[in-house]
Formats: sequence, structure tokens, C-alpha cells
Amino acid sequence: MNLHKFVAIAALSLGGLVPLAASADMPGDHPAYIHALSDLRAARWLIQHRPSDWVQTMDEQRAVGEIDAAIRDLKEAAYDDGKDLEYHPQVDERRDQPGRLHEALDILKRAHADVAREEDNAYARGLRNRSLQHMDVAIHAIRRAIHDE
Repeated sequence: MNLHKFVAIAALSLGGLVPLAASADMPGDHPAYIHALSDLRAARWLIQHRPSDWVQTMDEQRAVGEIDAAIRDLKEAAYDDGKDLEYHPQVDERRDQPGRLHEALDILKRAHADVAREEDNAYARGLRNRSLQHMDVAIHAIRRAIHDE
């Protein structure tokens, strides 16, 4: 095989892989689910990891429970939508807000915005809506926790 044929075949082969890698969370109609899952996990971590011996407030505990419920619903919706649940994109991080609860609140809001997009799959839509309700309760609980501190 001459060098030109080899290069052409290699370029075509690699060219077919690039779109697959770039859209690892794109199968199905709602690619934001996987990204929102990463954001929800990050928000949960921020809420759960308090400095030293501080005790978690009831509002923080409620927020973590609601985030866990939102994650369960989104994972099921993502699976139904053909997403790769093993793909974990990088979390949207912004360090310009003071405090872990403020950052968790910002991340929750971004996850909510990602998930709130249009969904054509009726089964996934129901799960999405339940997940959004859980996120709403978590956001409300975190706002209460911020005002109590």
C-alpha cells in the first residue's frame, strides 16, 4: 500500500471518530442530562462537605435528599434517552461566589436550566419534570440554609 493511500485511509478513519468523541453525551434528544448529573453531584458534594466539625442543617440535609432524588430521575431519563451514564463531563465551576452553599446554589440553578429544555420523549419528560421539582425544593432549602448561617 503506498503512503498516500495509507494517509487517506487513516484520515478518513480518524475523521469518523472525532464527531463521536465530541458528542459523547449527545445521543437522544436531550444531551444536557449528563452534564446536569455532573453539576448535581458537585452541588451535593459542596453541601455535604462542611468545614471541621460543623453540623449539617436540616435544610442542607433536605437539599441533599432532593438532589439524590433528582439524580435518580435524571439517570433513568438519560438511560431511556440513550445517554452514556459512564460519561462524566466537567462541572461548570465558578469560584467568584463566596461560600460553598452559594456555589452549590449556582450549580443547582445551572443544572435546572440544562434539564428544563424541551423533551419529546413522554416517559423521559415525566422523569425530567420530577427531577426539576426535586431541584426546586433543593434550591429553596439551600436558600433557607444560606439565610440561617
